[in-house]
Amino acid sequence: MMCHRKTRREQANTYATVEDFCRLFAKSMSELYQLSFLLTADHQKAEQCFVAGLEDSMRSKGVFKEWARSWAKRTVVQNAIGQLKPHPSTASSSTFTVPPCVRQLPTGEDRHFVLKAVLALPDFERFVFVMSVLEHHSAHDSALLLGCSPREIWEARARAAEQMANSKGTVPIKVNSEKVQLVR
Repeated sequence: MMCHRKTRREQANTYATVEDFCRLFAKSMSELYQLSFLLTADHQKAEQCFVAGLEDSMRSKGVFKEWARSWAKRTVVQNAIGQLKPHPSTASSSTFTVPPCVRQLPTGEDRHFVLKAVLALPDFERFVFVMSVLEHHSAHDSALLLGCSPREIWEARARAAEQMANSKGTVPIKVNSEKVQLVR
């Protein structure tokens, strides 16, 4: 009987608590807010998504502690999607092929992108770029979250890469495995 209680207690300790999420959001405030801002391109909306992400995370039951960080990011993304409701552009081509510039987007630790160029992207392309390139969501996962097809994700990613390649006079950002930083 005593072993059964210990197992339940140990099992209960493997799930993230309200306090765990509060600590996580406090510790990762800059990163989570930055994610929210890159998605929304608006400080007020970013703040609302950040707070809603915290509230949603705190209400979550059955999230393993090891998954709490990913869960928190996902709640921020879902709140931004709910707030802006980005939709695929109607300008997609039926003969679309992935251009080389998209196939060759940097995936290493030292990737550089331009903050102003990211923020200037249309909503759907910005969401796709942030989710698939900066946050490493698969095309399938991005498509599920955005309510579209993986093909529409690839098309939007190509449009985003093309628009960013053509942007000028902007502030570069450095992307590594941990966070996005302005490069000065």
